[in-house]
Amino acid sequence: MIDHISIPTEAGSFDAIAAGPEDGRPVLLLHGFPEAAVEWEHQVATLGVLGFRAVAPDQRGYSPGVRPEQASEYSIDHLVGDVVAIAGALGWPEFDLVGHDWGGAVAWWTADAHPERLRSLAVVSTPHPAALAEAMKTDEDQHLRSRYMTEWRQTRVTERRMLENDARALRDMFERRVSPSKVDDYVQRLSEPGALTAALNWYRAGRPGGKIGKIAVPTLYVWSTEDVSFGSTAALDTANWVSGPYRFEMLEDVTHWAPEETPEAVTSLLVEHLNAR
Repeated sequence: MIDHISIPTEAGSFDAIAAGPEDGRPVLLLHGFPEAAVEWEHQVATLGVLGFRAVAPDQRGYSPGVRPEQASEYSIDHLVGDVVAIAGALGWPEFDLVGHDWGGAVAWWTADAHPERLRSLAVVSTPHPAALAEAMKTDEDQHLRSRYMTEWRQTRVTERRMLENDARALRDMFERRVSPSKVDDYVQRLSEPGALTAALNWYRAGRPGGKIGKIAVPTLYVWSTEDVSFGSTAALDTANWVSGPYRFEMLEDVTHWAPEETPEAVTSLLVEHLNAR
């Protein structure tokens, strides 16, 4: 059974889905754009059955209770701070962290800033930020894949284009690999006043001010061969940015939306990773 909970923090209350016993080993799962916590519903439910306490929050801008207007309020420092605040509100001094897409980026930065809080790290799709930054500079393929980030940072016209014609642009992002009912849910959420702008403010907040180092916590990185956003250069280079125990898994013929496109495969890898710690 999946429960819907609210997590109060100084920034506001985060909506979340949760499963498993309150005293189970804690696992926090971070979603990406343009999704929400329910992207992890298969993983949350399975982990709960296995005795973990799995919680996936709607992150800053996606939770109506934490939706500041200024783009600067969506900097990586704020997003990492939310992770720590959520874990604190849940009473978790140590936890396993999982992320996909933007949630994966936040997970990498959290592991760098707060390694003492993490028992392990698992990231789907998103390479280590330093590996991605280098690939964007040296690999033409990755540079082309990442052009959308620059476009979304520069103009507010993006919101109108994404939502026009029954949000066709938003729907097309999922490449018909996510169930139509789930896509309808995401579109409905992002059609709420201010919601899409809040989600895009993650891109508009500016690049992180500091540098990220090598990750010391045990790490699982899962990359899909058909990922439209992240190519093989950054994916393979990620190994050079983890100093702790590292496992790299490649999903053949799977797109960017792996947690929902192949939920069983992602869940199996995640459970193996957690049970090894």
